[in-house]
Amino acid sequence: MLPKSALIWQLCVVYFLAMFAIVARAESPYRFFTWNVTYGDIYPLGVRQQGILINGQFPGPDIYSVTNDNLIINVHNSLPEPFLISWNGVQQRRNSYEDGVYGTTCPIPPGKNFTYILQVKDQIGSYFYFPSVGFQKAAGGFGGIRILSRPLIPVPFPEPAGDFTVLIGDWYKANHNKLKSVLDRGHRLPSPDGILINGHGSNGASFTVEQGKTYRFRISNVGLQHSLNFRIQGHKMKLVEVEGTHTIQTTYSSLDVHVGQSYSVLVTMDQPLQDFYLAVSTRFTNKVLTSTGTLHYSNSARPVSGPVPGGPTTQIDWSLNQARSIRTNLTASGPRPNPQGSYHYGLINISRTIKLESSAGQVNGKQRYAVNSVSFIPADTPLKLADYFKIGGVFRVGSIPDQPTGGNIYLDTSVMGADFRGFIEIVFQNHENIVQSWHIDGYNFWVVGMNGGVWTPASRNEYNLRDAVSRCTTQVYPKSWTAIYVALDNVGMWNVRSEFWARQYLGQQFYLRVYSPVESIRDEYPIPKNALLCGRAKGKHTRSL
Repeated sequence: MLPKSALIWQLCVVYFLAMFAIVARAESPYRFFTWNVTYGDIYPLGVRQQGILINGQFPGPDIYSVTNDNLIINVHNSLPEPFLISWNGVQQRRNSYEDGVYGTTCPIPPGKNFTYILQVKDQIGSYFYFPSVGFQKAAGGFGGIRILSRPLIPVPFPEPAGDFTVLIGDWYKANHNKLKSVLDRGHRLPSPDGILINGHGSNGASFTVEQGKTYRFRISNVGLQHSLNFRIQGHKMKLVEVEGTHTIQTTYSSLDVHVGQSYSVLVTMDQPLQDFYLAVSTRFTNKVLTSTGTLHYSNSARPVSGPVPGGPTTQIDWSLNQARSIRTNLTASGPRPNPQGSYHYGLINISRTIKLESSAGQVNGKQRYAVNSVSFIPADTPLKLADYFKIGGVFRVGSIPDQPTGGNIYLDTSVMGADFRGFIEIVFQNHENIVQSWHIDGYNFWVVGMNGGVWTPASRNEYNLRDAVSRCTTQVYPKSWTAIYVALDNVGMWNVRSEFWARQYLGQQFYLRVYSPVESIRDEYPIPKNALLCGRAKGKHTRSL
């Protein structure tokens, strides 16, 4: 029997080695960012507004990275209110503590800072970040994220001459706190006032190119509710990547980008020397909002001319057919050298089917939105911290059913349990007359099917089990369903939400607790040493190393 002091020493060595295994990811390069978040005057639609700036910029700075990079982002909150950033599409492998939504992370108090420690593990592609607290997303604070392939990993297209971030989204002239107060009083918001392209209204954004060269445009819909159509006058767009998946390279004259989605297209500058319109317009709305930017050929002295190119407006079938045409390039490499098609998702047995049905209604005389009749209300403590510290009474696993009940909407802090390494089918059922957009943090998933009507088990006969696109945000058309497959290979507490931001704020979200009973660092990293502690976790201690 070892002396007590020797036993303690051995345990310390084991713990140190375990921590060293975590730090081993430091073999990948580090990239350091320091951000100061402030309010500032912006004029995106021609009137002065109070916008959220990052280092004085609106939109915020792009994040450039390479697969497996470690991103150290020190965020100073100089706002007079709490602030939190989430990283749309970054999977936070084994590390949901850094996800930046209130269910996982305490907001940064006014005048304080927090350093996010992220690794873009086994990811490539185009994404964005945004403020996740309250309705701050309506004030700015968003920016692009690009994750490039490692140098030795082949990319299925030549290096473009340039690489542009294009952030599009609907926008209100009203202050975000006023919008939030409308929702808090139980009312719906009016329609947005306009469309922004990289923080500008019509004719504000410009992209300079050279004739004969090909450029990459990374297009993200960072807006609040509307699906948008993107097009470039006189030019075709070749789709090459969707949220980290290299796609079959189909050419489009215009592209529907639903809220929260990101696409990469290649555009060859094959037109005469002059300027051309970029056009973005709303889809499926009674009043069509349109905004324009400029594609400027260098050495061109001719301004844009002719009418703004028109796009589709209310046609559902057009959008549905385009969505079905977006498929995975099975022979291309992803973040690893093996082909994307080497994972045969269509041959794996489903361990569980979850059906999620959205609804809208009144609770206590106020507007609410729900999933399977449960309208989410935030707890007083981030759910992930309550889980880690085993604080009772914050949430209950199973507080949302995995099938629709058809009952009246009620309020709860909804958390659904799921087993680590399960392979599940999720069906999003939409009985409403709007296009919905759904996102799952921590994961990409295969969009295996979508169609009109009500999903039934026979709908599986329509599934694409060979080359469905893998992504993190999918649309669900009016009176329709969308089905996805998800491999639950990432332990954590993950937000499943509507990207229609007013609906998300008023309850159309829940958390998926992917659980492993082993509690091993092989499956999940320990709580970050610098984790902010709030609510009932305040006064607790993180780890000492």
